[in-house]
Amino acid sequence: MTMGAADRLQAINALDFDRPVRIMNVCGGHERSISAAGLRAVLPGNVELVPGPGCPVCICPEEDVYEAIQLALHEDITLVAFGDMLRVPVNAPKREPRSLEQAKAAGADIRPIASPIDAVRIAEEDPSRPVVFFAAGFETTTAPVASMLAEGAPDNLLVLLSGRLTWPAVALLLDSDTPGFDALIAPGHVSTVMGPEEWEFVVDKHDIPAAVAGFTSVSLLAAMYSVLRQLKEERHFLDNCYPEVVRAGGNVEARRQLEQVMDVVDANWRGIGVIPRSGFALREAYAAHDARQRFRSYADESRKRVGEMPPGCDCAKVVLGKIYPNQCRLYGAACTPRKPIGPCMVSDEGACRIWWSAGYRDNEWEGDKKGRAVG
Repeated sequence: MTMGAADRLQAINALDFDRPVRIMNVCGGHERSISAAGLRAVLPGNVELVPGPGCPVCICPEEDVYEAIQLALHEDITLVAFGDMLRVPVNAPKREPRSLEQAKAAGADIRPIASPIDAVRIAEEDPSRPVVFFAAGFETTTAPVASMLAEGAPDNLLVLLSGRLTWPAVALLLDSDTPGFDALIAPGHVSTVMGPEEWEFVVDKHDIPAAVAGFTSVSLLAAMYSVLRQLKEERHFLDNCYPEVVRAGGNVEARRQLEQVMDVVDANWRGIGVIPRSGFALREAYAAHDARQRFRSYADESRKRVGEMPPGCDCAKVVLGKIYPNQCRLYGAACTPRKPIGPCMVSDEGACRIWWSAGYRDNEWEGDKKGRAVG
């Protein structure tokens, strides 16, 4: 018989840990489900859930956002992007547009879209006008971009790509001296595309329990119970707690199209730095659809520096699971969803935005100017 949420909670409490246990949930969608359901409040007090680096808007390099802004302002194009990207701020003088939203207000033709299908439709409506798709995201959104190009995009549709792979950021944390977590909940949607095998390194290389989860409370609690039981029994493995969607090998056709269209390259992550083989780039065969090949470069190399967040913003520490969102110096004070300063307060997958929406209003930084570290 399938266990419900109450049964899972009872089973978790029965494990009775006598020490703190930190579980990192990589995905912003997981964090949203956890916060909306209030799962932290019903878990044992010594079980901590740590938000991880699974927000593509948060880690999109500042230089890529800046490049998109400048391209839209200075070229006769239509620029389209997923809606969250329009509000991501960059460090620029107040007299200049600091986001795509502000560039749109300044006269640039910038439009929010929900999927690559929208980008194709806009390009087909006016074949004489270049349409640039600023495509930022992880595997789940990059795979449809690859499919769009593999199946034949309109000639006037170009891609300004800022795609990333999820697992290398977790590998970076685990390879550090202070990873800050004892178990991992891996994202179900990424595993649906790439296969759960992508997370086997967590167990095989680092001997840390891991479980793939979906986005319901039941699936998340099942994954939490799995990794906690693994810790209790000292028997670590990768558990698939989302079997109705996640299959061994992932989506074969999506992976084939990704490999056909994209190369895997070293890539910069905002606030983190360059992570080896963590990004996607268009292969030479698709250069005709590469916006960086078609237009002059608006990249600002000076922006490629580690820790590139707005002054005072601790978003990078939040992304890396080093502090909780309300331990950022600006959280709820200068930085709110209405006036976001850092990218973690912009996106629905950003931990700061999620916590604020869930009702967390107290800023712990004010009570402890040094901030209480998670890891």
